Amino acid sequence: MRGKERKPICTSVVQINLKKNIEDHVAELRSSNQRRNNAAYRYNREGAEGHSKRGAIPAALPPSSSTSPSRVLSRRHVVTAKHRSPGCCYLHLLVPHVLRTGRESLQILDWEVTSGDINPLGVRQKGILIDGQFPGPEIDCQTNDNLIINVRNHLSEPFLLSWNGLQHRKNSWQDGVSGTNCPIPPGQNFTYHMQAKDQIGSFFYFPSLAFHKAAGGFGAIRIHSRPLIPVPFDPPADEYTVLIGDWYKTSHKALQAMLDSGKQLPSPDGILINGKGPNGASFTVEQGKTYRLRISNVGLQSTLNVRIQDHNMTLVEVEGTHTVQNTYSSLDVHAGQSLSVLFAANRPAGVYHIAVSARFTKRALNSTAVLRYAGSSATVSWTPPARPANDIDFSLDQARSIRMNLTASGPRPNPQGSYHYGSINVTRTIRLANSAGRVAGKQRYAVNGVSFVEADTPLKLADYFKISGVYRLGGIPDAPPAGAAAVLRSEAAVMDSDHRSFIEVVFENSEDSVQSWHLDGYSVFVVGMDKGVWSEQSRKGYNLVDAVSRCTVQVYPRAWTAVVVALDNVGMWNVRSEDWARRYLGQQFYLRVYTPSHSFRDELPIPSNALRCGRATNASGSSLPFSRY
Repeated sequence: MRGKERKPICTSVVQINLKKNIEDHVAELRSSNQRRNNAAYRYNREGAEGHSKRGAIPAALPPSSSTSPSRVLSRRHVVTAKHRSPGCCYLHLLVPHVLRTGRESLQILDWEVTSGDINPLGVRQKGILIDGQFPGPEIDCQTNDNLIINVRNHLSEPFLLSWNGLQHRKNSWQDGVSGTNCPIPPGQNFTYHMQAKDQIGSFFYFPSLAFHKAAGGFGAIRIHSRPLIPVPFDPPADEYTVLIGDWYKTSHKALQAMLDSGKQLPSPDGILINGKGPNGASFTVEQGKTYRLRISNVGLQSTLNVRIQDHNMTLVEVEGTHTVQNTYSSLDVHAGQSLSVLFAANRPAGVYHIAVSARFTKRALNSTAVLRYAGSSATVSWTPPARPANDIDFSLDQARSIRMNLTASGPRPNPQGSYHYGSINVTRTIRLANSAGRVAGKQRYAVNGVSFVEADTPLKLADYFKISGVYRLGGIPDAPPAGAAAVLRSEAAVMDSDHRSFIEVVFENSEDSVQSWHLDGYSVFVVGMDKGVWSEQSRKGYNLVDAVSRCTVQVYPRAWTAVVVALDNVGMWNVRSEDWARRYLGQQFYLRVYTPSHSFRDELPIPSNALRCGRATNASGSSLPFSRY
């Protein structure tokens, strides 16, 4: 349910043989549907064939240098197959730039990544642009939509995009981080094949290599509910994306050089709202109507507090989970987190401000966006109140108040509360402690005493092709070392885990800064958080009924956060700090969720267009063939 019909989001011009692509999609969809008739391999709308030679989508879009006169120009294509009976599908062309029909759509996006001048804080600097935009184009889709995103790298260095919050069911091949994908070389392209499988919510994409995130390259992802799935609030009059984040005037290359030299980064210079400095972003509302803000903290490290002048906000969604609809005057959004709020434009017509302030930082950082009531020409001079005090208890209590709406439907019609996570037996407890230290005289950060270093070959490729010596399985222990043993060591460490196990993970923070952790491929139930040291007795305070499920969790200074998660998504998944300097200097690792089945039922095969690099450059085959069943 949405307040307005979604409008096509235009991206760059892509030269594509539209007629040929339609014919190819129809033929391949028919073929794949016939194969899916097998009861053991029935169609599950995950686009599995789209990622292999049996695909319903092409391995890659044509290169940008193609000038064939038979090609027609289009900016965005959305193709949907409406399934009427096995082996039969219909395709409708609605408008020249958008192809769409019934339940699921296939969106084809073509993005050019370039370097260009930006000036968000009054100083000209080089930014990373997606299709000439900063921030990049918004991805607007609905549950189960298939996404083909062709990324053309026109930078002078390798590049990758990752998708914060997209779970890539059975398909970590598309995760877009260095442990799963080879970088896209300068002047070349790579086509991601993804599906918003069984997901709704607010997320974002970002550049994952080097320190590119400090130069931009990020954008919003909206996944709407399917039309017949009830949403637990009335359709808003409109939705607005609000991308917030701390920002440096210093170039990303200079920041990276500081880290490489062993130095720590200074405090950020300011806060951006949708890529703009103070009062640069604006939103227009009509009096008496209700609006939705989809807020994502795309910054490098800072917790940001959001408030709307003279308006309250009702929290309705956190990273794909509908929440109990509590009302707040301000909300903390930690690095890497996303959420949605509703607010009513019920104040006297005029101009108001959305204020964003850094929390738990030594340097005060503030910024504002303009909220203008339609038809109002008034100007309001507003000095934002002092940033919220660095009150850990206040923020902790607010975090605990964010709970799952048990009766609301998620991406499926069944209530979110029908999955009783609190009654499942935990098979393994993992305690993860962040730490700081020096290795070879340079600043490093670690997890359980291990500082991650990039391998010469993506770990997923090494795992698939059985290339030894790339990473060490079991390199991350299940608990932090004690006492004197806590000397940092550096390696490409991978934690092993079993498919379908149900684990408890406790993030422990003995430092004086807020930590923010993200797990690719999953959402986790945040069952507890508190100050002090975690112990087994802490489980008595766990929320085993309506804990919120999300992909990025905060850990307060000298505190802990506990989550539980069902490892039902086979693949190689990045576990990382959302403090980007800490991640860059080692506070991350990979979780290998493994099954020996080698079946399409559990994991999709390597894509036919997968880039090869490192020791996998000339690799072929795998030790075991994949089964369809």
